[in-house]
Amino acid sequence: MTTDTIKAVADVEAATVEVHDVHKWYGTQQVLEGIDLTVRPGEVTVILGPSGSGKSTLLRVINHLEKPEIGYVSINGEPIGVKRQGERLKELSERAILTQRGRIGFVFQNFNLFPHLTVLDNVAAAPVATGKLTRPEARELALELLGRVGLADKAGVYPRRLSGGQQQRVAIARALALRPGVILFDEPTSALDPELVGEVLSVIKDLAADGTTLVIVTHEIGFAREIADRVVFIDAGKIIEQGPPSEVLHNPQHERTRDFLSKVL
Repeated sequence: MTTDTIKAVADVEAATVEVHDVHKWYGTQQVLEGIDLTVRPGEVTVILGPSGSGKSTLLRVINHLEKPEIGYVSINGEPIGVKRQGERLKELSERAILTQRGRIGFVFQNFNLFPHLTVLDNVAAAPVATGKLTRPEARELALELLGRVGLADKAGVYPRRLSGGQQQRVAIARALALRPGVILFDEPTSALDPELVGEVLSVIKDLAADGTTLVIVTHEIGFAREIADRVVFIDAGKIIEQGPPSEVLHNPQHERTRDFLSKVL
């Protein structure tokens, strides 16, 4: 595979994400209540809120790991996990949903790497499994992506030999391997020792600078202030307020937002 081919595989047009009146329950507990949100191409949206507010559930709804009872999500105008059938939405087959998820990168807080695979094979696995690349092509792309996150020298190492920060950088490279139009980060630094947080945030900053559409759940307020185009504050399953970091973080309009920030700043 040529360098030009690698670049074509690694790069992809940034996506538009739209969340349409999403409601989600776990049993009798409603965890998302009428969420409407649009993330523009290349925009970095940071989601803040107290524990249990619905932040992580919202991310899982975006890539249809969780199915909303009401509403739906679309990527570049295409509904995710469902198709229109008259006035109703019908669930897609699991195979079709998996194909759609290939366009939505997801970086979990606990890395979720395959312990029996080397770093290189962790990154190369998904493009091969989905038939997008041959194994040699996927391994070449994986090396390119590992270089992008500063870990080309760890290609032959198993995850247990890596620090938490290195494992999370591998997870980011793995998310990039399927050419996602958007990458979702669910508290990507929460499982890391404090001295390892910076190396992961640095990689995310590089992605933002490249114009990748990012949706990030985090408690790192300073990071949100630095990287976000928009900050969304969620509480009790509702968007309480949203806007540029200069407004939401420095001049919040809602009492609940002010109370939250007074405890974390």
